[in-house]
Amino acid sequence: MSTLSELLAEHTDLPGAAVDHLQRVVGDWQLLADLSFADLLMWVGSGPVSEGSAVVCVAQCRPTTAPTVIAKDLVGKLASESEHPQVIRALIDGQIVRADGSTSDQPPPASLREAIPVRCGDDVIAVLSRDTDFLRSRIRSTLELAYTACADDLFQMISDGTYPTPEDRAATHSSPRAGDGFIRLDTEGRVVYASPNAQSAYHRMGMSAELNGEDLALMTRSLITDPFDAQEVVNDIRAALAGLTGRRMEVDAHGATVLLRTLVLRPKGVLAGAAVLVRDVTEVKRRDRALLSKDATIREIHHRVKNNLQTVAALLRLQARRTDNEEARVALTESVRRVTSIAAVHEMLSMSVDEEVDLDDVVDRLVPMMADVATVSTTPVHIRREGKLGVFSAERATPLVMVLTELVQNAIEHAFDPGAVGTVSMKAERSARWLDVVVHDDGRGLPPGFSLERSDRLGLQIVRTLVTAELGGSIGLHPGTGGGTDAVLRVPLGRRAGRG
Repeated sequence: MSTLSELLAEHTDLPGAAVDHLQRVVGDWQLLADLSFADLLMWVGSGPVSEGSAVVCVAQCRPTTAPTVIAKDLVGKLASESEHPQVIRALIDGQIVRADGSTSDQPPPASLREAIPVRCGDDVIAVLSRDTDFLRSRIRSTLELAYTACADDLFQMISDGTYPTPEDRAATHSSPRAGDGFIRLDTEGRVVYASPNAQSAYHRMGMSAELNGEDLALMTRSLITDPFDAQEVVNDIRAALAGLTGRRMEVDAHGATVLLRTLVLRPKGVLAGAAVLVRDVTEVKRRDRALLSKDATIREIHHRVKNNLQTVAALLRLQARRTDNEEARVALTESVRRVTSIAAVHEMLSMSVDEEVDLDDVVDRLVPMMADVATVSTTPVHIRREGKLGVFSAERATPLVMVLTELVQNAIEHAFDPGAVGTVSMKAERSARWLDVVVHDDGRGLPPGFSLERSDRLGLQIVRTLVTAELGGSIGLHPGTGGGTDAVLRVPLGRRAGRG
């Protein structure tokens, strides 16, 4: 089964920001499927979108609250306009389209297929199709009406481009599900609906009354014993009611542990209250303590590896200062830089819980170090970064950081005449398929007859080996358009990364 990243890389040329937004949608759409009792499919255009275009399904989600409507797996399948005309229309018009031709302001029929455009910024980058069969439920209960009303608001926000946000993605980790407990708040913060499971969770926390009609923030604060946690919950609920980002919170009250997640509801830019998901995790919390201990152990290992590498770098730096041989000093100094680069990756991993590294943070930490250990210390070189490198897995982050530091250091050492003022820029551009990085310097340019393949510089040999063997990418050194030199790096993402 191909992943979403692989399918987007294969069928689209979406920019990195659009891919990240679709990942956030998929990360939270089990909630959307459960609230709407519907099957969800994500469609993207296979090429330029126009009348008669084809679309491809890149992700599929089935509800846990209702029987599935689409039993067949459609991920990776192409569909023509005749099969899904509402999807093509939503891609072109950027509006929610129903299969029966009605608008989103009219009451839904018994059986419904909707196409909801996914907007990122000003662009429609995908469409969600929502297939619902309300005939399976002869009488729609109060719970179903509350669920679907909330789902309609969230789908409208997806169409508006206001949901999900990066903060919403952070809140989805171990987030409560719709069936765990659901509360709908009006614009004043009072409960207009609370599901039976939500009522039970609050009873477990020590509440004896019913939730309906209560101010949820004040009620929750009265149950929590820690005054700081109580005030934080109040602030988070009121922030959601004010249209700020929702959050995931964990509260302890009377021996019970409950997860709360607030969702801002702002369809068409108009505040419509908030939704709160509730889950009683008292028993689960006890079992999770063992897993948390293992995660802490892994982070501690990364921390110790970082400390050991920093010790090695300090010993090499001390040896470089004591040697009288210039060639040995240069080799030791370069080794210090390489060991420091690897240590920086482990430092980020020691603070991460998912074995992923934000390369922008690592590079920003290394830039001052690269300037400090430059062998041409008399050359005042300014280093800057443009664009976003993004997040990489640990096994790919280490070679990529080493490649970038080697390219920048090579430019610092060899591009400029002694005493000349220079600039080295690192420009990154990330799409669904590639990470492209250009390290540019405004120095004297490449020497006549230079060839990267025939170069005997150790740094460039390391770069070439890491790029081809570890990253499955390509690297080239070319004269810059306005002078100087461009080191052009291309690293595949998605399916190409796996093949590499």
